[in-house]
Amino acid sequence: MTEKVIGILGGMGPEATLDCYGKIIRSTPARKDQDHLRVIIDANPKAPDRTAAIVGKGESPLPVLIAGAGALERAGADFIIMPCVSAHVFLADLQASAKLPFLSMIDAVTDVITREHSDIRTVGLLSTTGTVSGGLFQKRFAESGIETVVPDEKLQAVVMSAIYAIKDVQNARPRTDITADLVTVAQSLITRGAQGIVAGCTEIPLALSQDCFDLPYFDSLIILAWEAVRHAGLEPILNS
Repeated sequence: MTEKVIGILGGMGPEATLDCYGKIIRSTPARKDQDHLRVIIDANPKAPDRTAAIVGKGESPLPVLIAGAGALERAGADFIIMPCVSAHVFLADLQASAKLPFLSMIDAVTDVITREHSDIRTVGLLSTTGTVSGGLFQKRFAESGIETVVPDEKLQAVVMSAIYAIKDVQNARPRTDITADLVTVAQSLITRGAQGIVAGCTEIPLALSQDCFDLPYFDSLIILAWEAVRHAGLEPILNS
């Protein structure tokens, strides 16, 4: 089988895009440079804020996303992934305008939960307010018989503050404090019945890991990386 070229439509945010590429590398069964997959990255941090656009308070990122998809096509990518969950709210319109196929992070996460954790009927979602408002995770999970619990308004503000603090490279808050805030919110979801926690924003895995929890934690970005490696023609190294 001829290996496919992965296109990453990134920059939302830059550190999450870097983390995505790192996870693809660590998930690839390579012994030497030449065993790795070809990856083309368009990291454009100029895409308008996705949450602001979703809640009707900002410019749509769709034109920037369409331009980036076109650039990846011209550069030789065979398919595209987006290491930004909120941007998936625009995926249907983006796919309608793009020639290359996209892998959905939301589908990939749902597939992992239903395939490997079929006993889980309720998950807690940590994500941007835009992702919560867009409802894509909730709808997709419901189609698979999984209920979603999300933070209340006050705790959702804590999640957004943590996400923007991670994005801010000049932020003075220690990453450990950000982690503690996110764990507190996650614990509130567990109290409400969550049997697993979904990192539904690609900044969240930069502060949270499975080590923070005794129940399953689903890093949406590593799951997307596994799916990208698999779609490119290799069997990914799991739990990398």
